[in-house]
Amino acid sequence: MPHPAERSVQLSTSGVRARLAPAEHGSGWELFVGEHVQSHVDPADPLEVRYEYLRRMANVLDAVAHPGAPLRVLHLGAGALTLPRYVQATRPGSAQVVVDIDRELVSFVTETLPLPAGTDLEVVVGDARDAVGQLVAAGEQFAVVVVDLPTDTEACAHLAGPDFHLELLDLLDTQGLLMTNIGTEDGLDFLADQLEVLDEAATTEGHDGVWTLADSGMLERRTAGNAVLVVGPLGDGVREALVAAGPHPGVVLDPAGSRELTEALRD
Repeated sequence: MPHPAERSVQLSTSGVRARLAPAEHGSGWELFVGEHVQSHVDPADPLEVRYEYLRRMANVLDAVAHPGAPLRVLHLGAGALTLPRYVQATRPGSAQVVVDIDRELVSFVTETLPLPAGTDLEVVVGDARDAVGQLVAAGEQFAVVVVDLPTDTEACAHLAGPDFHLELLDLLDTQGLLMTNIGTEDGLDFLADQLEVLDEAATTEGHDGVWTLADSGMLERRTAGNAVLVVGPLGDGVREALVAAGPHPGVVLDPAGSRELTEALRD
C-alpha cells in the first residue's frame, strides 16, 4: 500500500510513473522512476547527499573555485534536484540550468519538495543532445557541466559518442569542469568505453585527460556500480582533498591513472 505522503505523476515521454516517497531509512525522500529508485533528497538538509557518486560530485564542487563563490552550472538530468539544491546551499547565488526530457518531472519535484529560497534554476525540457547543441550554438558557457543520464542503452547511444563529449567540452569556460556519472554493469566494459571516448575528446580540446573517482572495491572486483569522470583543471592539491573527503574506500585517479585503468579493464 502506498505511504499516505507519497505523490506520483505520469511521465509522458518516458511513459512511466515518477513517485516521491519518504525515504525507507533515515530522513528525506526517494524518487522512483518506474520501479527503480533514482534519487534521494532531503529538502530540510540539502547538504546530505546520500548516493556515493553524487557525494563524489559534490566533493569536486567543494574543492574547486573559491569556497562559497557562485558558479554557473548546467545539469543534464534532473532527478530529485539533489545537486542543484546542494549548489544553492553551498554557493548561494549560483545560476543553474537543468535539462530533462520529461516535461512533468521537474515541476512535480519542485511542487512536492520546493527548492531553497533564492534558487536560480532555469528548466529546459528536451533531449540532452539537442539542448547541448542549442547551448553551444548560442555561445553559452558554464563553470561546471554535470551529466547524470542513462547512456548504456541503445536508445541513449547518441549520448555516449565522441561528438557529444566534444560539444560538452565546448560549453566549459576557461577553468570549467565536466563531470559525468557512468553507471556500468559487471565487467566495467562500458566504463572502459567511456574512459576512452572522453579521454580522446579531452585531449583533442587541449585538456590533460580524464580524472576517475570511484569506489576502489568496485574497480578491483569489476562489479557493477558508478564512476565519476571529470575533465578540467584539477591538481595534486585537489586530488588530496578529494581522497580525504571520500566516500571511503575510494580512489581518485589522475589522467595517467585513468589510462592505466582503461588498459587494465581491456585485459
